[in-house]
Amino acid sequence: MQFDSRQLAALAAILRLGSFEAAAQSLGVTQSAISQRLKALEEQVGAVLVLRESPCRGTDAGTRLAAHAETVRLLEEDVSRDLGTGGATSDALPVVRIAVNADSIATWFLGALEGIDNVTFDLVVDDETHSADWLRRGDVIAAVTEHARPVQGCDVYNLGALRYVATASRDYVNRWFPDGVNSAAMAQAPMLRFSPKDTLQAEWIEEHFGAGLHPPAHVIPSSHGFIEASRRGIGWALNPKALVEIPIKRGRLQLLEKDAPLDRPLYWQVSRRMADVLAPLTAAVKQRASKTLVMPQDADTPTP
Repeated sequence: MQFDSRQLAALAAILRLGSFEAAAQSLGVTQSAISQRLKALEEQVGAVLVLRESPCRGTDAGTRLAAHAETVRLLEEDVSRDLGTGGATSDALPVVRIAVNADSIATWFLGALEGIDNVTFDLVVDDETHSADWLRRGDVIAAVTEHARPVQGCDVYNLGALRYVATASRDYVNRWFPDGVNSAAMAQAPMLRFSPKDTLQAEWIEEHFGAGLHPPAHVIPSSHGFIEASRRGIGWALNPKALVEIPIKRGRLQLLEKDAPLDRPLYWQVSRRMADVLAPLTAAVKQRASKTLVMPQDADTPTP
C-alpha cells in the first residue's frame, strides 16, 4: 500500500503536537487541509487513526503509521545530508521514538541524549520486561530492554546491568522487622511496586526467602517516588543503587540485607534498517551505560 507523504506528515504532526490547529501551523497549511488529509488517509487505511480528544491521541493503527512516517523522514533527512542537498526536508525535526524503563531514565539514559542533534526524542516509558513489545509492534525504533534475544529485524547490544538494593527507612525496619528480616515478617511488611508489571521485589523475595510470599504492595509509578515513599516508611522497595547511595549515607534509608543486590541486565535493541542513522545515538547509549551499569564481558558484541 502506497501512502501520500503529505497525509502521513499530517498524521504525525497531529499526534506529535496534540491538535489539528498546531499541526496546521507546523506544516504551514490550513486546519481544513489537515482534516482533509487525515480523512483521506483514514479512508485509505479503512480505520480511525486519531482519537479526537484534547490532546489528540493515536489509535493503535494511527500510532504505528505515525511511527512509520517518522522513520521514513529520518531516513530522508539522512540521505539529504549525505547528498549535501541542505539537510532538513521540513521545519519540524524528525522524531526518534524509544521505549525505555523509568529507572534507566532516572539514572543514566538521559545522559546518552546529550549532544544528539537534528532530532527530537519521544520516550515511551515501560517496564524493561515489556519494552521490546513496542519494537515488535513497530511503535518504536529502539528500546532499552531486558531481552538478549533480538527482536526480528533488530541489532542488540549488551549494556550491562542496573544494580538494585532493597531499602527502607530505619523506623520502618524497627516497626516491621523487630526480630530481623525473616520470612514471617517479610510476608506481612508492605512493599512498593512501580506497576503491575514490576516483578523486582517479588524476584528479590524469592531469591532470599523462597517462593510463596506475597506481601501487600503499594503501587507508586515513579522512580524518585519510590525513594520518597521508602524514606517516609510507606514500604520497602528495590531501588537503583545509584539513586539511594546518598540517602543511605545520610541515614535516611538503610539496606534490608547487606551484600544482597539484584542486578537487572539491560540491552539496547535498535531497528537494523535505522542502524546507520542512529549510530551516534547507539554509541552514546553504550558509552553512558558503561559509566553507570555493572558491566559484563563482551558488551560491544551485536547479535544479528
